[in-house]
Amino acid sequence: MSLNIAVFGLGSMGYGMARSCLRAGFAVHGVDVMAENVARFVAEGGKGDPVAEVAQSLDAVVVVVLNATQVESVLFGDQAIVPRLRADTLVMTCATVPPEFAKDMEQRCMAHGIHYLDAPISGGSVKAAEGQLSIMASGTAAAFAAADPILDVTAATVFRLGDAAGAGSAMKAVNQLLAGVHIATMAEALTFGMTQGIAPKTFVEVITKCAGNSWMLENRAPHIVAGDYTPHSQVNIWPKDLGIVLETARSAGFHAPITETALAQYKRAVDMGLGREDDAAVAKVYADEAGLVLPGTEQ
Repeated sequence: MSLNIAVFGLGSMGYGMARSCLRAGFAVHGVDVMAENVARFVAEGGKGDPVAEVAQSLDAVVVVVLNATQVESVLFGDQAIVPRLRADTLVMTCATVPPEFAKDMEQRCMAHGIHYLDAPISGGSVKAAEGQLSIMASGTAAAFAAADPILDVTAATVFRLGDAAGAGSAMKAVNQLLAGVHIATMAEALTFGMTQGIAPKTFVEVITKCAGNSWMLENRAPHIVAGDYTPHSQVNIWPKDLGIVLETARSAGFHAPITETALAQYKRAVDMGLGREDDAAVAKVYADEAGLVLPGTEQ
């Protein structure tokens, strides 16, 4: 099936999803606040036309931006795309947002006759580039039917979690609780090991073969060993995502103290000026407090 779609947000995740759709033979219009991202995408075969000019011809809009504010701006802001779309077009949003926000977006899209799929993503930039994401999705049967060709080429696994928006975002909040805590705990364990004379490289070699391993540890700890904090996923993401977890928990009357502690470490990292670095840089918080020297930071 050939689709005409627009992808809003050509960051590390959105770019990979847009390219996966290009490989499938879809006509893909890339939209991003960074002109260089759009230019790069056009050079690889994408389209960069002003999306307002092609809105009526679109079959789907995929929104892969940072947060709820940006999602709402794309859909209903000053340059709102939703009112420009023809009826029965799909809007598929992939950002991590509060479940109640996703429900509100679904209702507002439905008021315009637009299908809405709550479809947060997981897997990182590498999986996005390979079309191998995990997608936690919820929405009506019609929304899923409209999204299936896109899901087929961007995801290895699609979890169909319900017939209304909100369930996908709720599951993503659960995932982000674990992912954020795992990264912070990895950083704590690695730097604790350093106080005991265990080099970061040795930590990775041993723990990745032991019960203390996690996907996040195995993925992020090598960044620390290499002293390479080029962002695959920025520190800045975690105050937002763990903030959503805590907001959702509070609304359920649930106390999440471990999440609160991890969030405090990410906030410290931001205060240290590390917000745009890879999220493994939270280890620098522990190193700074303990007077440790991480690989690649030697003077």
